[in-house]
Amino acid sequence: MSKKLILIAGPTASGKSNLALNLAKKIGGEIINADSMQVYKEFLILSSRPPEKDFEKVKHYLYGFISAKKYFSTGEWLKQVKIQINKCVKNKKIPILVGGTGLYFNAITRGMSKIPKIDNKTKNLVRNLHKKIGAKKFYSKLVLIDPSVKNKILATDTQRVIRAYEVKIKTNKSLYEWAKNTKSDFTNFKIKKIFIDIPKEELLKKIKKRIDMMFKQNCIEEVNLFSKLKIDKSLSANKLIGVKEITDYSKKLITLDQAKKLINIKTRQYAKRQNTWSRGHMKSWKKLYSKDISSLLKKTLKEIS
Repeated sequence: MSKKLILIAGPTASGKSNLALNLAKKIGGEIINADSMQVYKEFLILSSRPPEKDFEKVKHYLYGFISAKKYFSTGEWLKQVKIQINKCVKNKKIPILVGGTGLYFNAITRGMSKIPKIDNKTKNLVRNLHKKIGAKKFYSKLVLIDPSVKNKILATDTQRVIRAYEVKIKTNKSLYEWAKNTKSDFTNFKIKKIFIDIPKEELLKKIKKRIDMMFKQNCIEEVNLFSKLKIDKSLSANKLIGVKEITDYSKKLITLDQAKKLINIKTRQYAKRQNTWSRGHMKSWKKLYSKDISSLLKKTLKEIS
C-alpha cells in the first residue's frame, strides 16, 4: 500500500492551519510547514505562525527554525521537507504539508530542476551588479540574455531575478529550460491535494480580523526588533507584508491607521495572487470550503480516504 502525503493550500487567512490541525488529530498526522515566511524565528506574529498550544497537540515541523539573516531557498526547504516526511513515515504518522507558498508545493508535486551549484564568485558578481545598476536596469539586462523570464518573474522579485541571471550566465541555459525535465521525488506517495476555496467576501473579513489581532499581539515590537538586525535588503524576510509599513510607522512617516490600511491592501493583493496561482498551477487540486470547520473537515476526510 502506498504511503499517503496530504497537501493543504489556500490564500492567506483562509483557515489552512486550523484545518490541518483538526485533520492531523483525526487521522494521526503530523504537520509540516509549507509557508516561506513561517520558517523565520523572528516572525511569530506577522507571519501568523500557529500558536504554541497547537504544537503541544500535534507535532509541527519547520516553523520558526531559521534566522531571517540567512538565505533560504525552495531547494533548501525541499531538503528539510524530505527529512521531516521520512520522520513522519518512520513514526507511522501521515505527513500533512500546509501553507501558502505555491513554489513549495510545486517542488513537491513536480520536482525541482537539478541546476549545477553556482559558485560564490558568480553569485557575488551578480548581486553586486544588481546593487550597482538597480532593479529596473538589471531586469532589462536579464530579459536581453534570457527572454523567457519576461512575464514570469517580476522585476521586483529580487531573489528570483538574481537567481535567473546567475543560472543563465553560469550554465548558458535558462532557469525555465532547467525546469522542463523535472520529476517529483514523491512518486511513491499517494498525494492528496486540497485547496481551500474561500469566497472573496468571507476572506476579506478574515484578513481584517487577522490584522487587528496582529496589532493586539504587538507586531510593532516584533518588527522593531527585526529592524535592529539590519539584514541584507535582498533577503526574503524583508518582503513579509507589514515589515515596511510598520517600519514607516515607527519612523513617523505614516500614521498607525495608514499602516493598517496598507497592510490590509497588500494582504488582499497577496491573497488574489495566491488564487491566481492556484488557477494556473493547481488545476488538479480539489477545491473545498465550508465556513464550519467540522463540515470542512468532513469534506476533507471524504476527499483523502
